Amino acid sequence: MSGKPINSTHRLVRGVAAFEAFKGVLALLAASGLFLLLHEDLHRFAIRLVEHAHLNPAARYPGIFIAAMSDLGNARLVLLALGAMAYALVRFVEAYGLFREAAWAEVLAAASGLVYLPFEAVALMRGEGWLSVAAIIVNVLIVAIMLTALVRRRSRPVPARD
Repeated sequence: MSGKPINSTHRLVRGVAAFEAFKGVLALLAASGLFLLLHEDLHRFAIRLVEHAHLNPAARYPGIFIAAMSDLGNARLVLLALGAMAYALVRFVEAYGLFREAAWAEVLAAASGLVYLPFEAVALMRGEGWLSVAAIIVNVLIVAIMLTALVRRRSRPVPARD
């Protein structure tokens, strides 16, 4: 500990850091799963997955899922997996910066929270429901926490140099 008093903003920033690290772990798990699918017969895999969920493969949405999985080639899977790994790396770097109380990480967290808001607003207008509402609330909270941390950082007195 650096000897500084721990305030509520500090705790909230640490909570956001943990949340970002969690998102990074989820993205790594997704990337790993995509790499595992590289040598699978994706059509057969999709059918098994739909049947395991006790869904009718001939129904509309399970059929869309099966068709989408059948269209994925190895090159697309690799690109998706690499994209998920890049996303995980950004989340881990952001979480590290937030734990270290770096201003750049607070700016990055605020910006990344803002980026999601228009997409979630569109999803909400399409009637996608509670998940979009939850995502909007979480992202607005993250942006508010980061902006508060940045304002507090600017209002701190600068230590005098000897």
